[in-house]
Amino acid sequence: MLRHEFQPGKLVSGVFLTGAGVVYAGDAAGAWHVPSFLLVPMVVGGLCLGGAAAVVNRAVRKGRDARRTPGGAGTGGTG
Repeated sequence: MLRHEFQPGKLVSGVFLTGAGVVYAGDAAGAWHVPSFLLVPMVVGGLCLGGAAAVVNRAVRKGRDARRTPGGAGTGGTG
């Protein structure tokens, strides 16, 4: 199997969306009662945290790649 790069933003967003789905399913099944306005902040917060994780991940990878590349990042080499 080919390896792929780890994307923590998608992981964080997926965890929050899965959690919101579980809460909604539990409410629909009658296991508990959750006010509907609580799901919106959960989903939006998860997406915001996922975006922040993606930005941090990109900054770390960009810095790491710039140190590996001879001459630094952004050099317009013909190579």
